[in-house]
Amino acid sequence: MEYIKFGSGQKTLVIIPGLSIKSVMLSAETIEAAYSCFTQDYTVYLFDRKKEVGRRYTVKQMARDTISAIHLLGLKDIYLFGTSQGGMICQFIAAFEPELVKKMILASTASSVKTDRKSAVASWTALAKKGDVKALVSSFAELCYSKETVAACMQTIMDAHKDVSPEGLKKFLVLAKGVKGFSSERVLSRIKCPVFVIGTKADKVLGGAASERLAEKLGCKLFMYENYGHAVYDEAPDYKQRMMDFFDGE
Repeated sequence: MEYIKFGSGQKTLVIIPGLSIKSVMLSAETIEAAYSCFTQDYTVYLFDRKKEVGRRYTVKQMARDTISAIHLLGLKDIYLFGTSQGGMICQFIAAFEPELVKKMILASTASSVKTDRKSAVASWTALAKKGDVKALVSSFAELCYSKETVAACMQTIMDAHKDVSPEGLKKFLVLAKGVKGFSSERVLSRIKCPVFVIGTKADKVLGGAASERLAEKLGCKLFMYENYGHAVYDEAPDYKQRMMDFFDGE
């Protein structure tokens, strides 16, 4: 399992990203720039998924492998931030090892997922099976981002995915299928750390109601944006400040 490390602060921030068509390791510089506001007070670790995933790899297995990586690095009292599928992984991490996590932010995620034929994940799975990278990337962008971002950045997004390999598509397919049957609701009561759920009412991937339900199940703080897409954490200019305010607050 590969990871990115940056920053020099005494506190530890662990980021678990969502499902991606290409490895997040290829965007290391962009990610470091996006989270540069944390680098003075935090040492930041962002984990990719395990390199070899086999034919089936559930969210629960992703969580256990990430826990192993965190322990191998000797990380303790972590501040945990997970986006989308990464937020699902974080729920299991905090439930399986509550003493490991100091505070947690769950972004555009859910406590359970229905993957019927109309769902975003089912659509992406079908396109990946066909090997239609162009249609997959287009659908991914249109469902994850606001119309404004898509209009401004679609060509850049398409260009960044021109070299997606057949092997990369196979891994994406396994990771996408890993969401099938996901539910953390039986273990949410094990989470002991303060939690902040951030969602968006315009979420086209999981729906805004998923964030609201998760926060209700956890009995935790919730903030909902109005018009940003599923990847609001990449779009909203005040998002990182909201994160810092929660992590640094009492």
